[in-house]
Amino acid sequence: MKIDLNADLGEGCGNDEALLQLVTSANIACGFHAGDAQTMLQSVRLALAAGVAIGAHPAFPDRENFGRTAMRLPAETVYAQVVYQVGALKAITEGEGGKLTHVKPHGMLYNQSAVEAELAEAIARAVKAVDASLILVGLPNSQALLAARRLGLATRQEVFADRGYQRDGTLVPRSQPGALIENDEQAIAQTLSMVQQGRVKSVEGEWVAVQAESVCLHGDGAHALHFARQLRAAFSRQHITLTSA
Repeated sequence: MKIDLNADLGEGCGNDEALLQLVTSANIACGFHAGDAQTMLQSVRLALAAGVAIGAHPAFPDRENFGRTAMRLPAETVYAQVVYQVGALKAITEGEGGKLTHVKPHGMLYNQSAVEAELAEAIARAVKAVDASLILVGLPNSQALLAARRLGLATRQEVFADRGYQRDGTLVPRSQPGALIENDEQAIAQTLSMVQQGRVKSVEGEWVAVQAESVCLHGDGAHALHFARQLRAAFSRQHITLTSA
């Protein structure tokens, strides 16, 4: 069994270089919720040195709230913003001799596009316009991945090690109880259930079917490195190989 392990980087958390030794894919902030041209360049160089797959992590224009504010923007505005962000990281990556492999929207852009078809379509069109070979990463059974597949894009179904799920397969909003799983053993057990059994127990107590092709590990916080090592050890014990391919 194989699985990709990804982390969101270039967000000023200070753990990036160490985390890159533990993950197989990096989603690099493109300036709208965090980061800037210099941090994008630095992150790309670190990822290339670590042999980690490089992805763009575009967001709503919301630095004040780290991209976690719900927004209602015209589809063409979102299209332009995603083209701008992904195109910038693609140029930086190729300038350093690398290749951009995937796109994973950040925060509220990710969550809204999971359920809003028009927003999902705008993002998928933008990704295809920049590079039709890019993989779009998103929640299993989401509008985001459905839109990507309609446009002929490759997709990667992502699950979250330390986030709670609702019965419809979406993530519990951060403002609600159960959004974050702070117990490491519980988070690892949930991850193994999703990867090996294709299911996750929702906060309502119901089992939800998911297909895990990539596991997201949150890189913010001092605890991130310790948990990343624990998760890798758990995968090793279960003979699960980590790869971005």
